[in-house]
Amino acid sequence: MTQTFPGAFPRRGVLSIDEGTTGTRAGVVLDSGATYEVFYRPIKVSHPNDLSVEQDPMEIWTATLEVARRAVGGAREDGIEITSVALSTQRATAMLWDRVTGQPLLPAVVWQDRRYAHELTAYEAEWDAVLLARQGRPVGARAPFLWAARQIAEHPEVAAAYRQGRLLFGTVDTWLIWRLTGGAVYATTPTNAASTGGYLLERHAWDEAWISHLGFPLDLLPELRSDDTGFGTTDPATLGIAVPLAASMGDQHAALVALGGLAAGQGMCMYGTGAFVDAATGTTPALPRPDISGVLAQPGRRQGDISHYSLEAYTSTVGSALRWLCDDLGLFASPKELGEEAGRVPTRPGRTPRFVPALAGVRTPVWHPEATASLTGLTLATTRADLARAVLDGIAHSVCDLIDGVADTMGTPFTRLRLGGGVSGSDPLMQIQADLTGLPLERVADSATASLRGTAYLAGVAQGLWPSLEEVVEAQPQGRVFEPSITSAERTELRTAWRDVLIAHLNDPALLPLREGPPEPHTPH
Repeated sequence: MTQTFPGAFPRRGVLSIDEGTTGTRAGVVLDSGATYEVFYRPIKVSHPNDLSVEQDPMEIWTATLEVARRAVGGAREDGIEITSVALSTQRATAMLWDRVTGQPLLPAVVWQDRRYAHELTAYEAEWDAVLLARQGRPVGARAPFLWAARQIAEHPEVAAAYRQGRLLFGTVDTWLIWRLTGGAVYATTPTNAASTGGYLLERHAWDEAWISHLGFPLDLLPELRSDDTGFGTTDPATLGIAVPLAASMGDQHAALVALGGLAAGQGMCMYGTGAFVDAATGTTPALPRPDISGVLAQPGRRQGDISHYSLEAYTSTVGSALRWLCDDLGLFASPKELGEEAGRVPTRPGRTPRFVPALAGVRTPVWHPEATASLTGLTLATTRADLARAVLDGIAHSVCDLIDGVADTMGTPFTRLRLGGGVSGSDPLMQIQADLTGLPLERVADSATASLRGTAYLAGVAQGLWPSLEEVVEAQPQGRVFEPSITSAERTELRTAWRDVLIAHLNDPALLPLREGPPEPHTPH
């Protein structure tokens, strides 16, 4: 489909910032809906121990500022008018900072952090059903509010800042909005707030009962605004421009918009640090099912006063698993080389070895936040290509578990499933994924910038740059489609074998080090 949007010279566009877990990018999304020039800077993620994951809030800010300024400079040189700013961010990564000095008081706790996972299990019996009904998610393995409460209790400088009215708390979106507006706006959005485990789905409000139960002071909660309501004006001292900060979304929600997940049944899978499978479910939430683990209901986006809901399931280790194998262990020179090696091995049932990529626990099809990874079935005949193929197979099976879980929770198959994210650039992985799902999968063009474009589309529609999300999304070029290449019987055999491996893995006490005894038997749905 080809469509022309208004935009006489000079060209117009939205400056879009996408702050992800491992890096920040910024670029101008033109009035055609395409990205112009994108600038990127990696950021560090630290692992102080097996359960803790942290980042430096100031590195997040300085990286954001650097790439955004470069994008502004490039637009100015090329005669592109920036009409507004849009922001997408990693979700549930939280921090505490001083409103007077503007400095963070501690490292940020990243969404992958599991330091409270074991402790939070004590709340499940009393709270899971309650939270599922009103938030669309259970207690879970992370709790930014619990983390913040503990920091106030354990660190005198944090407690002093709170007593003196100087302490601020927020996820990455709140931190960057506050910074970009020169401290004028202290707010968050549903697509970010929901990931903290504190958002009431159908009331567009904080779940104060649960947040208070975790010991978090309610007077620290940021203001809740719709994703496209607007967040003031950018401080010219930061970006050199004063334009509306028109939209802010969680990164996966923004990607769902860009990949066309606008109507019920339309979905996407984003392959990045982790893999996220999301599906739009309409203006009424489809709540999780008790027999399907790890599928969460959430606001897909909130436009004006209307919430458009979605379902999501994720696995924490996709790109992070590849980075661990290549950068940390040095088994392959790069993810590209790993993919090339894997492509030498054909799909066939009964192949060994097997890789279960549970480097940060398992959520779907069963809930095991303490699980660790495994590589089994090695023999003297195992080659590097076999090992590489096992890695991609394990990733694709774990993503297939997410796809099955979301579809079963919706109660209907996906009407369309599009793929994006940096790791989706692996042709071998995408072909394996199509084989295991039995679905034609479209890898969208410019897939690495999906979050960047999605939040820009929301901002542009709110500002009148485009008439609707549907029109700008469907005007984008079609990507490559990966068709299944194996039979239904082969697919069933492969998926059954994977479930058997996963059951055995999750019931091995040696691979669940945080449990005080062997786990109860679980059968994947």
